[in-house]
Parts: sequence; C-alpha cells; structure tokens
Amino acid sequence: MTTTPEWYTDAFPELRDGPPWVMAEMIEAEPALLEQIATGVDTAALALLARTPGRLDIVGCGTSEHAALGVAEILRDAGRPATARQAFEARLDPGDPAGVIGVSHEGGTRATIDAMRAARAAGAAVGLITAVADSEGVHNADAAIVTPMVDRSWCHTVGYTSPLAAGVALAANVSGTAVPPGAVQRLAEAGFETREQAAAVAGQLGGLARLIVVAGGADRTAARELTLKVEEACHLPSAMRDLETFLHGHIPATGPDTGLVLIMTDRRQAEARAERAEALLRASTRVGIACAAITTAALPDDLLPAGTIAAPQALELAAPASSLLGTALPLQWLAYELAIARGTNPDLIRREQDAYRAAAEEHG
Repeated sequence: MTTTPEWYTDAFPELRDGPPWVMAEMIEAEPALLEQIATGVDTAALALLARTPGRLDIVGCGTSEHAALGVAEILRDAGRPATARQAFEARLDPGDPAGVIGVSHEGGTRATIDAMRAARAAGAAVGLITAVADSEGVHNADAAIVTPMVDRSWCHTVGYTSPLAAGVALAANVSGTAVPPGAVQRLAEAGFETREQAAAVAGQLGGLARLIVVAGGADRTAARELTLKVEEACHLPSAMRDLETFLHGHIPATGPDTGLVLIMTDRRQAEARAERAEALLRASTRVGIACAAITTAALPDDLLPAGTIAAPQALELAAPASSLLGTALPLQWLAYELAIARGTNPDLIRREQDAYRAAAEEHG
C-alpha cells in the first residue's frame, strides 16, 4: 500500500508503489481516443482561421512543441503551408503571421500563451489546440479545438497524440476531404500491440549510458518526442539527430556504451532514406553502438542487434499522419519499458526528489 510522502500534493499524478504506472493506462486509452478526435472533434472555427491567406505558425513547448511540428507537417501535406515554431522564440519575434495556432495540452503554458498574445498584438488571428476548455489559453484564442482527455501522467502520451489527431481532423476540413472511419483507431491499435517488441528493445538499451535517436522526414518529429519521453521516463541522457547529420562528426562521441534508435516510417522517398539508413547502421555497428529501429522497412537484422519494433502504417491516411500516429504508441511503449528496465517512475518525471521539484518550480 502506498504511504503518502511529505512532498506529495494533489497536484501530482496518482502516487503508486510500482508498475503498472499511470502512463501505461494513458497509452491504453489512445486508440479509441484518437479515433474520436480525428473523426468527431469540432474543427469548424479553427479551420476558418487556418484557411486565412498568409503565413500560418503552429507554436508550442515540450511535448506540445513536438505536436506542433506534427500538426504543421500534416497541414503542409494537405496543401496548407504551415511553420512550426518554438513558442518562446515566437513570442520574442512574432514576425507577421496571418494566423497562429498554439498547442498546449492543459492550456496554461506561459510561453505559448505569451506567443499567442504577441501574435494577436501583431494583427494575427489566434487559435489553440488543448484538452482544457476553460483554460487561460482558450480565453486568449479566437478559435479552439478541445480534445477530450487530460493526461494523468506527467510523462505525457495523450498530450502528444491528441493534437496530432486534431491536426488530422483539421487538415481534412481545410482540404475538403474526410478522415477514413476507423483508420486512426486501427493504426493506433496496431501500435499498441508493439509493447512486447518495445520491452525486448528496452532490455538491450536500458543499461547503456546514453541514447541517440535518428530519423528523417516526418519521423524527425517522432525522434524528438522519443528523446524527450526517454529522458522524462527513465532519465537516460538522449539526443536527437537527423538521418544525414549523424554521419557528419557525431560518431566519435559514441561507442559500446551508446544505444541508437532509428525511426523510419515515412513512405515518401523511402528508398533513398533506407539506403542512407543502412549506411548509418553499418557505421554505427562498426564502433559498437547498440542499434535498434522503429520502422516499417525491412532492414538487415545484423545491423539491428538491439532489436526492431515493427511500426504499423495506414495507406488510407496521408503519409505524415500515418507516420506520426503509427510511431506514437511504439515510441511511448519503448520509453515506458525503459522505465521498467531502469526502475524509475515515469509518471512523476523525478519531481518526487527535492532538487528536481525545485527545478520545476524555477521554470514554471
């Protein structure tokens, strides 16, 4: 039975002695949730904003910044040019956008709200994707998409995928198409079934000193999110590198104490990326890096000694949407299983410790 420690307050996630952590329950909820968002959320007001001619910026911080990257990718593929920006930088230099859409899971991220206010002051229309209808962010928006579920773990999962599913719905509205019924749920359900593979990879990577996550195309967003999830969930130092970038000077800092996860699911230019990925894996295994992959491609097993997580894809969805939603649950399971392997509580992201709780209070 859990004994409530002195530091614990109701503001923290549910306190548990051990797994299953709340993060696992959030992952379990995603397939039905994402289908509900992609096919049923009200996008009308935000779609009007997104159709406004001129520059469209999508802004956010942390997990929401990665979701903003994904939403921008999905909108661009649907024919609406959009640029993802880090919210703090967008606040300092809003430029001259016609519209700005913030992504903030609970609608209270200070830098995102400040970026929205700066955009409005510059004459832009302002929107928000959030899970909290009565939030400060919504009160600063002209239009909003409100998703149905708030994360109960601080290692956010639905906080990443809900805006992505909202982006799929928004892109369909803007382009005058429809999201195929059931496609998003089937994709997420297939991702949910990768947990056993993720656990096997986590068993190979969990004891290493650091992790590198590599990707190209739409998968770069997933790589950034995995990097964050791993550091939050199990405190393993991690870094993201673009597919080509990693081959230009980074390998000398690695070795047998390093793990590498390649994410490769974007079906656009897949052959060229696969060829470069094999070169990267050959170079990495030469110096003893433990390589693994989250992929839809058939890569040589001998180049992936730490294992493979077979990511699903949905050909009835646009390529970025398929990649972003197809990799989401596998990468979340990998972070979760790394927490199991390393004996950490992913839900609290280390705020049960005085120094890390104080650090969180410093940055707000």
